[in-house]
Amino acid sequence: MKTTSLFMIALLLLTFSTLNAQEGDTTSNWTSKGNVGLNFSQSHLSNWAAGGENALNWQGILNYGIRYADDIQKWENNASFALGYSHLSDSKALKTDDKIEINSLYGYKAREKLFYSLEFSFKTQFADGFDYKTDSSTAISSFMSPGYFTLGIGMEYVPSKMFSINFAPITGRITIVSDQDMADNGDFGVDPATYDETTGVKLTDGKNMRFELGTKLIATLNVPVAENVNFTSKLELFSDYLKNPQNIDVDWQNLLTLKVNSWLSTNISAHLIYDDDIMITDKDGNTGPRTQFKEVLSVGISYNLK
Repeated sequence: MKTTSLFMIALLLLTFSTLNAQEGDTTSNWTSKGNVGLNFSQSHLSNWAAGGENALNWQGILNYGIRYADDIQKWENNASFALGYSHLSDSKALKTDDKIEINSLYGYKAREKLFYSLEFSFKTQFADGFDYKTDSSTAISSFMSPGYFTLGIGMEYVPSKMFSINFAPITGRITIVSDQDMADNGDFGVDPATYDETTGVKLTDGKNMRFELGTKLIATLNVPVAENVNFTSKLELFSDYLKNPQNIDVDWQNLLTLKVNSWLSTNISAHLIYDDDIMITDKDGNTGPRTQFKEVLSVGISYNLK
């Protein structure tokens, strides 16, 4: 599978760069950390009276961060990748998780615990996504459909190592929809194609890009709940000055990690998204913006990167 290969290549490249970084000067202002994991579950049934299907579920995860800090400035870079599938008997593999996210934040100290900030983020996915309840042959999302680039200027407040909040009142966001069929439909907020009302012939293609100018707030929390138990939460809010500024986009990610030992861990993640530019059709056939929610419980092999 092409997307799986891309994921593995990215994993290997980042792992290689981590190993090289470990050979450097440990007394420098640079620090790095991360983890890589493979979670899976499998079931096999033969003449099972209660019924059921053979199943194989897997999920690959890679999180890695590099940080620079001195007395007056800091630069934090984080990358997060995830890809997971569920295989039921001989049916088509169903995607259960898919994430590419890269964040970078530069801060210049204004005063104690307060920084001038410049924040960049990129988000997309590896593989085609489908609404398996309605149609498993026509993709509703794919790599760079959508893809999000944001760049914002503002202030960051860091009262402790566990909590920070970044407010960027001048933030530009570009939404890319590279798939032309999705762009023609006007998916993810881009301008749709225009058609001749009589013949139905397409007159102009849908736009592949949309620009927004607004304000963005990011609040992060990292709490060691107990020994070998850690909770992280990241809330992102965005309002577009140019269109419906009262409609606030929400992206809220939560992760609870339970470390059993040096190589075995359990993760419970919850991800909530609301974006009024993303139209979703419910079970009754009604289309409109919806609150999106995903929860994943996984157990598997995990290795810490330094």
